Amino acid sequence: MATKVHMEALSPTMEEGQVVKWLKAEGDPVASGDILAEIETDKATMELVARGDGQLRKILVSEGGTAPVGEVIAVIATADEDIADLIGNGGPASASPSIAKSDHDIEPSAQTEAAVPPAPTTAAEPGARGGAADGRIKVSPLARRLAGEAGVDLATVAGSGPGGRIVKRDIEAAALVLEAAPTEAVHAAPLAGVVSPPAAAGDFEDVPLSQMRKAIARRLVESIGPVPHFYLTVDVDMSRLGEARQRINGLLEARGRKISINDMIIRATAAALRQHPDCNAHWGGDHVRRFHRVHIGVAVAIDDGLITPVVRDAHLKGVAQIGAEVRELAGRARGKKLLPEEYTGATFSISNLGMLGIHEFTAVINPPEAGILAIGALADTTVVVDGEVVIQPRMRITMSCDHRVIDGAQGARFLATLKAMLEEPAAMLI
Repeated sequence: MATKVHMEALSPTMEEGQVVKWLKAEGDPVASGDILAEIETDKATMELVARGDGQLRKILVSEGGTAPVGEVIAVIATADEDIADLIGNGGPASASPSIAKSDHDIEPSAQTEAAVPPAPTTAAEPGARGGAADGRIKVSPLARRLAGEAGVDLATVAGSGPGGRIVKRDIEAAALVLEAAPTEAVHAAPLAGVVSPPAAAGDFEDVPLSQMRKAIARRLVESIGPVPHFYLTVDVDMSRLGEARQRINGLLEARGRKISINDMIIRATAAALRQHPDCNAHWGGDHVRRFHRVHIGVAVAIDDGLITPVVRDAHLKGVAQIGAEVRELAGRARGKKLLPEEYTGATFSISNLGMLGIHEFTAVINPPEAGILAIGALADTTVVVDGEVVIQPRMRITMSCDHRVIDGAQGARFLATLKAMLEEPAAMLI
């Protein structure tokens, strides 16, 4: 019996995937459990395994193409099995009744959509628009969301999907028309003698979004808008922490290892969160979940954007163990080899831009976490101590708080504890 190969949800937050490489070609024998393809998710490159036996009879999404979770991207069947109904007689996968979804239609992949010309959006007949007989507009969930973001009126869009359904390509075409249309405000009082030169080829390039960049964009919209952020900043004397780091690295030198300032900040943060569990929490809509264990997400910049590997039970680990773990996780993150459980489940996060010369910044909370630290650069600073002007290595740390979970006083007490631990490193061991 033929087996449909679906784009599987290979990470907890994955909505669509990109086929990086097919490891089987059409006609190759396939056994259940064989690796069929490498799929780029929003966080990493994962392996897609076969769920049936036979031959890889048809690939519906080629390398570089994307498909939403649930989309059929290939078919496995025996050599003599008729799969015409499954692939729409060789046409686009979205045209096949066996593959097309019902009320919760999943959008066709970009590869499939390219085979169908965009539907007209300005001169379509009323009957061609995505309306059902009862007056409802037939539109896929993805198309509805894109229309809202682009400001497209669904009532003016003709649907080119099954049964006149409005799909992604229709919204994209309508958005282009909307963008190109001159607005009344612009042309109400034109500037005399001013002519905007047309964009010439080579003046710009459109860079396709990676799966990770799409996920980052989606998550930031979910965070900075709905989450009521507020920010607290402390200035920390890092003199003793720097001295402690030198002593620890002296002990680790024989083992060929060393720790960073960031490793010590992670350890101190975990210790401070144990004392302030109201900050080690998630917003749950109708409840606040406070955690008894501390799992620190550490922001790591990679080519496609940002990912936060998680140091689990950071409050139970020594600074040398944390340092080794962070380096190992960061290395695999840059190679897109992290497993889902290695970048999910953080109870609190840290983002450090100090190594890039940034002295102070605010970080965006990663929901449902209630807080994140933004670590600035360590710099020699002139300060007044006991009436005397001295130079100290100092660092600014800013905490972004979700006001639904953390009040100002709670955040301030946590930062005071963290500051005390960084200024007297022995305090984090108590």
